[in-house]
Amino acid sequence: MVELRPSLDIVAPFFNEAASASAFACLLGELEVAVAQRFGMTVHKILVDDGSRDDGAVRFSQALTGSWEIVRLSRNFGKEVAVLAGLDQSRGDMVLIMDADLQHSLDISLKLIAELVDHPDIDVVYAQNDRREASWRRSQLARLFYSLINSSQRFDIPENAGDFRVMRGAVARALTSLRDKRRFNKGLFAWAGFRQMALPYSPEGRASGTSKWSRLNLIAFSLEGFTSFSVIPLRLISLSGLLAALAGALYGAKVLFEVIFYGIAVPGYPSLLVAVVLLGGLNLTLLGLIGEYVWVTLSESKDRPVYLVRDVVRSVAPADRPEPGTSNR
Repeated sequence: MVELRPSLDIVAPFFNEAASASAFACLLGELEVAVAQRFGMTVHKILVDDGSRDDGAVRFSQALTGSWEIVRLSRNFGKEVAVLAGLDQSRGDMVLIMDADLQHSLDISLKLIAELVDHPDIDVVYAQNDRREASWRRSQLARLFYSLINSSQRFDIPENAGDFRVMRGAVARALTSLRDKRRFNKGLFAWAGFRQMALPYSPEGRASGTSKWSRLNLIAFSLEGFTSFSVIPLRLISLSGLLAALAGALYGAKVLFEVIFYGIAVPGYPSLLVAVVLLGGLNLTLLGLIGEYVWVTLSESKDRPVYLVRDVVRSVAPADRPEPGTSNR
């Protein structure tokens, strides 16, 4: 009986990365050779086109070598969903998730794989950005975000850890069972558990173009994390209401005391206007935050698929790939 070699699937979502297609395909080719030589593993590449408006998918199909497939989604669903689409296609004994913008280098990718191979008791090795280039303000805001979101959980979402990681096939298939429609991968990876370890790294510069993440995107992403994995905002709402009620009671007691004992008349219109504007603004803000949670609940309750696939282009037929768990690892 022929014993199959262990396999590694590489999942790489991309959006408008035509300019870096050739360079990234070259990096994947080098990674495939290195993985085969160092670990004796076969490599299959799964690229997910997240609704690109350029010809990136065509360029990748022309530049890729070896065993690969390109999954083209019907529109832009976001990177978080594109990662899930790639995991859904994976069958390997190990799965590496990396970006197609060349910020995830060959050396770090090999180190991640080596750590997982050398530690059979570990299920996931994730790259943790050391944030050397980040400003002090951004670092402090990130630290505050993780402190708040982790304060109400039975698990911790590691700081500065993204999608760049390698995991065992069983973990990848467990993650595909999490069909959240509004996805926050940092939280899902942590919620799933398993035995994980971090590998610090410094990302490379982008090969071309600029980051798709604006400040507004980062704020929306942070809000997604809070509404998906934290009850802290709701508790802050309750605390704000309690403090407002307490402040109102104390002010009312002060006014009543001054009227009874000193006969001081309370100026009606200015104080009333300030109170109405203050409480009205606070109520609208908190109502909007509650609305975010309601919208998340509504989105998850709809029976829609997480994503739709336009087509899949493959270098090999699916039957040519082993089913999960058929190798000797």
